Amino acid sequence: MEEPKVEESTSATATATAAAAAAAAATTRSLGGGPILSDMKVRDLIANNKRLVEVPHTASLAYTMNALVANRVIAVPVTASPGNWIGAGGSMIVETDKQSGMVRKHYIGMVTMLDILAHIGGDDQMDGGDNVSDLDKKMSVPISSIIGRCLEGLSLWTFNPNTSILDCMEVFSKGIHRALVPLDHQMENISGVELVESAVGYRMLTQMDLMKCLKANASDLQGILWQSLEEIGAIGETVYAISHSTKVIDAIRCMRAALLNAVPIVVASNSDEEESKQLINGKGKKLIGTFSATDLRGCHLATLQTWLPLSALEFTEQVGNSPLFANLNAPNVSPRELVTCHPDSSLAEVIDKVVAKHVHRIWVVTQHGNLVGLVSLSDIIRVMRAYLLLYPHAA
Repeated sequence: MEEPKVEESTSATATATAAAAAAAAATTRSLGGGPILSDMKVRDLIANNKRLVEVPHTASLAYTMNALVANRVIAVPVTASPGNWIGAGGSMIVETDKQSGMVRKHYIGMVTMLDILAHIGGDDQMDGGDNVSDLDKKMSVPISSIIGRCLEGLSLWTFNPNTSILDCMEVFSKGIHRALVPLDHQMENISGVELVESAVGYRMLTQMDLMKCLKANASDLQGILWQSLEEIGAIGETVYAISHSTKVIDAIRCMRAALLNAVPIVVASNSDEEESKQLINGKGKKLIGTFSATDLRGCHLATLQTWLPLSALEFTEQVGNSPLFANLNAPNVSPRELVTCHPDSSLAEVIDKVVAKHVHRIWVVTQHGNLVGLVSLSDIIRVMRAYLLLYPHAA
């Protein structure tokens, strides 16, 4: 994907408008209007976040999946007793007792829905869901055994609460989706990402938290928000897809191999069985659905066993009718709903959809619904950061 092109907009008018809006925003704030985004820190982003959801390293995969469903999250840190583990990526992130300072637990890694998908779609033979005992066996393993199935799980990150918004954006723009933030960090003059941390408690900070903050401070970002995705270079033009006939287990294996959290479902040009078992180039093809790792939250283990033989498209329809999915964080979006935009859509429109629908990517389509590319949260954060660096007084 190309680097952000905020400073190289194809429209001279758009660039002039961005500069004018940045200057106007700076003038407004000098008169005391609105929050100053550039002065905000990571601690401001987690002020209202709920308690951290975590699981012990001895928990089974089935238990962990149920915990993800019950708590409406898509990732959980894994804890262990101190002294017996090396944290993911060599990290040493521990929780201590507030009174004695003794280490109570060690965070050894992070497990996401994609890790669970990767484990289910492992290299060993799996009979498309007919072999129920095989899935039972897979789901009974300790959660510690699947840490690192996907690249993100190989590292565990923390943000110092004093980290600036810009530094936070730099990390999240590179594909890091979440990090822990200590509640009682003592080193006031240190900021940034750390692999060593000790605190009495933590909160989780995600890309979505940052998106909500940017949306809330939209008045500081008018110079870029009304530019189109095409103008600012936010569209990722490489888009891998699965066909309308791809079965769930094959979709899972494709996502595992490519480390993708979600894939578009498209109408394939033919019904070739081999094509239905692999990723295809989705560009230019008709978009009809989305298969995502987070869809697993819409089904319990017993349900998953019976749904694996379905096509991915049928699976999304079943999940959309699931009572579990109806009770999740995003009541405004169904797996069957296509959240899309166009190349000329404004960045403001895309951010509104991301936050309102609680999705982590939006498919970019033509007026006829054919795929052009996608915009991920990392893409949005990358171009926003480029704008803030180009116009430091805009926020």
